[in-house]
Amino acid sequence: MKGSFPKEVYLNGEWLSSEAAKISVFDRGFMHGDGIYEVIPFYKGKSFLLSEHLKRLKYCLSEIYLDFDLSGIEGLVYEALQRAKLGKEDAAVYIQITRGVTPRTHFIPQNTEPTFLMYAFPAQLGGFENRSWKVLLYQDLRWQRCDIKTTSWLANTMANSKSHELGLNETILYRDGLVTEGSHSSIFFIKGNIVYTHPEGPAILSGITRKFVIGLCKEHGITLHEEPFPLEELGNVHEVFCTGTTTQIMQVTEMIYKGKTVFKSSDNGEVLKKLQSAFKEKTRSL
Repeated sequence: MKGSFPKEVYLNGEWLSSEAAKISVFDRGFMHGDGIYEVIPFYKGKSFLLSEHLKRLKYCLSEIYLDFDLSGIEGLVYEALQRAKLGKEDAAVYIQITRGVTPRTHFIPQNTEPTFLMYAFPAQLGGFENRSWKVLLYQDLRWQRCDIKTTSWLANTMANSKSHELGLNETILYRDGLVTEGSHSSIFFIKGNIVYTHPEGPAILSGITRKFVIGLCKEHGITLHEEPFPLEELGNVHEVFCTGTTTQIMQVTEMIYKGKTVFKSSDNGEVLKKLQSAFKEKTRSL
């Protein structure tokens, strides 16, 4: 659960209490943020898009040249749920893999023993269609490989803190006059009956829920364009929503840019309602 620690974690082959789980100060995840992570959702104990999340995990490991054997990981994921007594609850499993413990270097050392961490936690997945976000638009100052789900999250957390300080829910990032994504979510715009979202590539994380929602659009005959959305067009959009593993499909009711509200909406429109309803049906009938 956010704001608390799990009672038990799986660390390098052992189940340990949170208090007993320790890593070296020379772990490269601690020293350099040299690692990747993944979060997998479960609806009443049933996994959702598990293979897709593990595929992204494998991709990220490959992109940072980290050799790690993922065989048997599905069984561990379910074991984490059972040990946390979340086998019939809405929950999520967190996975983190770093390059491990080595003398400090500015290059990637060879033949390291990775550090593997996993734990399950409760997640509030119900009722997303009745909640909404107010967001801040902020300059995207991150590195140029946002497609890697790295633990090096300083730029994201700095950006998200800007909205948090204002009592808002998320920071939406833009670069060169074009919206990229949120600090911890993907973003979609609806103009007329057409949905827009940033295309895949190094500028955004390949969101698993993002891809699923794109599939829902195709399934329900909703026109979708994968192209960057310009800041100057924000005043002309009709609906905005964010997606993410635990965010699911979240309506955005207000967007603030340089102290001014550039978008405001109170009710879910027909396109958003259709997507939220379809998503809820898919996840609750696993």
